[in-house]
Amino acid sequence: MKLRVGIVGLGNQWEARYLPALRALADRFEVRGICEQVAHLAQRAATEIGTTPVDGFRALAARDDVDALLYLSDQWYGAAPILAACDFGKAVYSAISLPFEPEEAHLLRRRVEESGIAFMAELPRRHAPATVRLKELIATRLGAPKMLFCHRRIPFSSSPTATPPRDRASEARDLMELVDWCRYVAGVEATSVIAVRHAETPTSETDDYQMMSLDFTHGAAPGNGPIAQISCGYYIPRCWEEAVGFRPPAALQVACENGIAFVDLPTSLVWFDTAGRHQESLESDRPVGEHMLVQFHRKVTSLLRHVSGLDDTLRALQIVQAAATSQSEGRRVRLLD
Repeated sequence: MKLRVGIVGLGNQWEARYLPALRALADRFEVRGICEQVAHLAQRAATEIGTTPVDGFRALAARDDVDALLYLSDQWYGAAPILAACDFGKAVYSAISLPFEPEEAHLLRRRVEESGIAFMAELPRRHAPATVRLKELIATRLGAPKMLFCHRRIPFSSSPTATPPRDRASEARDLMELVDWCRYVAGVEATSVIAVRHAETPTSETDDYQMMSLDFTHGAAPGNGPIAQISCGYYIPRCWEEAVGFRPPAALQVACENGIAFVDLPTSLVWFDTAGRHQESLESDRPVGEHMLVQFHRKVTSLLRHVSGLDDTLRALQIVQAAATSQSEGRRVRLLD
């Protein structure tokens, strides 16, 4: 079954991820319209993929020849296109950052549940070839994870036009992505968190470094089960090109019962056990953009209703907010079920 979709927002991944994926999956997706706030970008993208630009996401969601929305960049729309899709009963693939405020996030979840639409939140780290293979190795060779070390170094720019402005909410979203990745790899639910921050300048609202220790211990005192150390740094200026690329740590290091793995997305995976070093060759695997859209197609065309990623995103949000409490109060915070 070919799914008729409308695209809302193009974003900075259109050329690299979504356009190649839609071309490769032309037997599964037919783009019926593109809504983009920059008119000439909408026209160019529409020409590239053989469709037409549409004025307004509600007009796109209301069309009878559109089965689903691919919401690829929120721009200034926020969650409004998702709510419009709920109004018109259209499935949603969401690549945007969901609302950071708990009330807004839970309202969105309630609207999605009540509408009965299929919904998939994009979680690219879960679907990257290296992560998929890592989960296979955990199940077959490496054994259960004991310790995870996840670090993301994000160069900052002194030019306000080079990158979107950074604030507490954007920093929290960066951490949410890493938290979800570690939860997925660990395969069990976190029970407590302790966190620290370093302000960019004294009394500043933004940080140049944040770190949290996420504990997955069940039925015992913290420290007796798996743990994940997650950090996110903004302390190296983008103009320091040599420093940015100097000895970067692996994006994810996982110490397991029977070995250890080093992951750099999307396709780099090296692991060690008693037999020595193993280098996985994953370049020929389906690109992450294609993989995620295939999953979305399956969810929409299935006879069963699917809501994927929304609860995981909300759980990551809860953990990041608990980490903020830990930072301000200097204590370990228990995570509620």
